[in-house]
Amino acid sequence: MTGGSVAAVDLGATSGRVIVGHVDAAAGRLELDQVARFPNGPVRLASGLHWDLTGLYRDLTRGLADAFRREPGVASIGVDSWAVDYGLLRGDRLLGEPFHYRDERNERAVERVHAIVPFEELYRRNGLQFLPFNTVYQLAAEQSGGLLDLADSMLLVPDLIGFQLTGTRVAELTNASTTGLVGVETGEWDYALVERLGLEASVLPRLVSPGASLGALRPDVAADLGAPAGVEVVAVGSHDTASAVVAVPMRAESAAYISCGTWGLVGVELEQPVTTDAAREANFTNEGGVDGRVRFLHNVMGLWLLSESVRWWERDGSSIDLPELLAQAATVTTDVTVFDANDPRFLAPGDLPGRIAEWCAERGVPAPQSRAEFARSIIESLAEAFASAVRTASILSGVDVETIHVVGGGALNELLCRRTADRSGLPVLAGPVEATAIGNVLVQARAAGFAGADLESLRALVAASFQPVRYEPRVR
Repeated sequence: MTGGSVAAVDLGATSGRVIVGHVDAAAGRLELDQVARFPNGPVRLASGLHWDLTGLYRDLTRGLADAFRREPGVASIGVDSWAVDYGLLRGDRLLGEPFHYRDERNERAVERVHAIVPFEELYRRNGLQFLPFNTVYQLAAEQSGGLLDLADSMLLVPDLIGFQLTGTRVAELTNASTTGLVGVETGEWDYALVERLGLEASVLPRLVSPGASLGALRPDVAADLGAPAGVEVVAVGSHDTASAVVAVPMRAESAAYISCGTWGLVGVELEQPVTTDAAREANFTNEGGVDGRVRFLHNVMGLWLLSESVRWWERDGSSIDLPELLAQAATVTTDVTVFDANDPRFLAPGDLPGRIAEWCAERGVPAPQSRAEFARSIIESLAEAFASAVRTASILSGVDVETIHVVGGGALNELLCRRTADRSGLPVLAGPVEATAIGNVLVQARAAGFAGADLESLRALVAASFQPVRYEPRVR
């Protein structure tokens, strides 16, 4: 087994990166080299909230060109992104920019779907927690717009990027599992459900597993990137959380993970799904993982609460230093209100501090007064939501959780990690921060033959390469 390099395109809700990963499993070496970073975010058009996919593709291909200039020997490319959002194609033409999952259109479609297939049945079929932006609801909303009738294929965001790079239309399974249209027991498209909802089955591409090749770059794309002929695009855990979980250096039988960024995905890794009434009532989801594992988890609103609050405060042109704000939040001595971080009112962009104050007023509890108090209230509320989700995941799954691993950008938030340890009563191991890119890199490296064959060996390489920060729980 010899080493090599691959390129990971990692697209998040606020930014995207192109990272070259250098892997030498024999030497126990895994290194990342970020070659490009670019902003990402919603654009409000007359039709609603959309992604600027054209601009995103421009930026990521520029980043890939930088990667090949820096490392001509890159063996393959893998793409991961957020889940549920998609583009519609007719032939090779994209029928408009994809809608953003926070667009208000989704709410109107929920009742329509549940009138045809009650949520209890949906959960038994797809194993997904209720989120009003799951693809099944978005497609129901799409039915009234006319574009769905024109489309001959529907591709989720990372698959859409893969199509632009290679011309191949597929649906990678970990991301497809978030659509609500994949059977939780079968791992295949649920065509009976598709038919009942009046959707067109022909738009659904074939499913592939992480590690599958999408084929070589189109010749014109390779020329634009300065890439050698024959460089392949490889399906990874294209749902960014699936890639992140690959890179959690955990013992799955005794650990929980929190992939923390815009969202906080809190759960455990299982061999089989849990679709009990208790799991449904707790709003836990069963999403596909790499190597057929199940990501049994709960979506918590995540650091969106903090970043959107900061964006709202900065609308007057001022600038807020986030590390300084968090340092001030850590010194708050008054007991701040712990609010429900999962309240749906916090989903849409806008005045989140005002909505937090509104939540407090409705319950007759004190609202935060200063920005530092708002930040501390958000951190405490997230820590409590994380701790609660870990306890529930343990009860529902039977996993005796002894350690919580926090990966992603939230691993850098010392106050959040410390308070999660305190509120859960469990040690928190923070890192690696770049878990999503690492998981992307490792699946590609394994497909190329220069990383181990199973998840445990991949995680051992992560543990050897990145030292986590440990937070012991303190008396509250």
